Amino acid sequence: METTPAASESALQPKARLTGKVVKTTIAGAVLDIGQKIPGVVHISQLSKEAVNRVEDVLKIGQTVDVWVRRVQDDRVELTMIEPLALEWKEIEPGMIVKGKVARLETYGAFVEIGAERPGLVHVSEISHDYVKNPAEVMKEGDEVEAKVLDVDRRKRQIRLSIKAALPKPEEALAEANKSETRGERSKGGKRGKSKKQEEFVEEQEAREPELTAFQIAFQKAQERSGKSIVVKSKKPRSGASKEHEAIFDRTLKNLAEK
Repeated sequence: METTPAASESALQPKARLTGKVVKTTIAGAVLDIGQKIPGVVHISQLSKEAVNRVEDVLKIGQTVDVWVRRVQDDRVELTMIEPLALEWKEIEPGMIVKGKVARLETYGAFVEIGAERPGLVHVSEISHDYVKNPAEVMKEGDEVEAKVLDVDRRKRQIRLSIKAALPKPEEALAEANKSETRGERSKGGKRGKSKKQEEFVEEQEAREPELTAFQIAFQKAQERSGKSIVVKSKKPRSGASKEHEAIFDRTLKNLAEK
């Protein structure tokens, strides 16, 4: 018997998709080779969503088809040709985050396909933290969204979703943005957190307002007491000044003090 490539053990988990070749048909279903030591079996009720009267109307010996694992038994693997739901009712729980596509828009909310038997409803008040009058203002059919499950009513087959519950609150988003901005400034400005412009400003101010020497301070006070309005500049030479210029400057100050 010709076999398809062997599927790994993990591939035989429920809902796993496989490829099988029909090796036998019966009144109750068909036997498929799925590359395992045990055969795969598809019941007639699992051939199609519509009712099937004869297996031969759907499958032929030698035909290759896509199937999904339902259950693994000791002597067979039960398969289905009906693609299973991504989320069964028993798997949907409040609080879980799901992804889906907007299937339909109404004035009161949006229906989102999340892979369950029925789409979930996002009420207009659960679309955004901001006020939304009509869902069509902020979304359209086909949009991919992420939502949080608020409630599941398995008896009524209803799922309530919230897009805004899956988003950070405005104040939390603002706080995070401020943190990111602060971290960015610190990384650019060093430990003190000063930007390059701030550092240049400080350096410029220091250059403009240099410290006076002890002699210059004493001379300045003497001039103030004598009533003379001579302004004493810093001994610190300007950028590029030589030591000779500095010496001349000191001698000039001394001469003025002796007069």
